[in-house]
Amino acid sequence: MTIAKNIERVRLEIAAACERSNRKSADVQVVAVSKTVAVPKIIEAIAAGVTIIGENRVQEAVEKSRSIHEPVSWHLIGHLQTNKVRRALEFAAVIETLDSLRLAAAIQQQAELLDRTIDVFVQVNTSGEETKFGLAPDQVGEFIGRLTAFDRVRVIGLMTIAQLVGDAEKARPSFQLLRKLRDSINSQRGNKSQIPFLSMGMTNDYTVAVEEGATHVRIGRAIFGER
Repeated sequence: MTIAKNIERVRLEIAAACERSNRKSADVQVVAVSKTVAVPKIIEAIAAGVTIIGENRVQEAVEKSRSIHEPVSWHLIGHLQTNKVRRALEFAAVIETLDSLRLAAAIQQQAELLDRTIDVFVQVNTSGEETKFGLAPDQVGEFIGRLTAFDRVRVIGLMTIAQLVGDAEKARPSFQLLRKLRDSINSQRGNKSQIPFLSMGMTNDYTVAVEEGATHVRIGRAIFGER
């Protein structure tokens, strides 16, 4: 099956999940995860309508972004080390993996040098797995409050990676937790700007994530095939 057909199938499944949960499919954006995917295939996905490319590794993404001139938004979806922030901002419009004040400070410093504001998602460890990055859910509200010290870092969403299991239904509690956390934080922010987005769900579980309110789903294998 071609990449275009794969994308069409993903969009149809998103539309069905939106219908089940009384949502508009236009409110869900596909982040095409192109880790280890060759540039021609990425360009093929863009030609088929993909507008957001998600990359895990900074160096790989920098090289690809220099070769791809189509108008797409690049998201960094992998863990970001502070010493790689400068390179990350060469390509990334959005960083989805903010999980420490130290990293926020590094982003702030580089953003000031570039005279730009960086959109970020705060990564939350909703599964409680020690091997995963991200803040504990009960730390997120205070963390976001402290980010007001960084005027070049703009929080637009929360992000999580659910436990990788065969049954997608087992990921649902993680997605429900992230949505409830976002809604709770927004209710406390009052007149402050709201946090609109939830990045959650991958190839194995994205339809469940959409049912639970995902605005961004990170899809690699279902678009590009097995690595």
